[in-house]
Amino acid sequence: MPVRTAAAVWEGNLRKGKGTMKFGGGAFEGNYSFASRFEQGPGTNPEELIAAAHAGCFSMALSMMLENAGYAIDAIHTVAKVHIDKVGEGFKITTIELETEGKVPGIDETTFLKHAEAAKKNCPVSMALTGVQIKLQAKLARQMAA
Repeated sequence: MPVRTAAAVWEGNLRKGKGTMKFGGGAFEGNYSFASRFEQGPGTNPEELIAAAHAGCFSMALSMMLENAGYAIDAIHTVAKVHIDKVGEGFKITTIELETEGKVPGIDETTFLKHAEAAKKNCPVSMALTGVQIKLQAKLARQMAA
């Protein structure tokens, strides 16, 4: 299996410094700062990248589980919300909320929720983040939001 990489460079002190993060495959490069991470400043932050990874991994895992159960999947849309909070003298990612909506013909809500819970527990990113509380809100869609 391939090993995935990303890199980051930080210049300066914590509050006034700045940095860049980029994916090893070249698909993304973005600036980050104290303001983009702990305030509402422009740029990205590590938590957004974790959120993107988790949303993508969860959606793929749920799709695989549904396919293995015999369902044809039209679409799975997932938003991951990563909460970083001040804890003691530092910061900690305390919670990740997954909100997923699936358009899956022929499935009932109970079965969809069962597979969504299994995907939350078993997607590789969820397993890597076991020190964080991960919450899930899942629903079936009649029409997918853009």
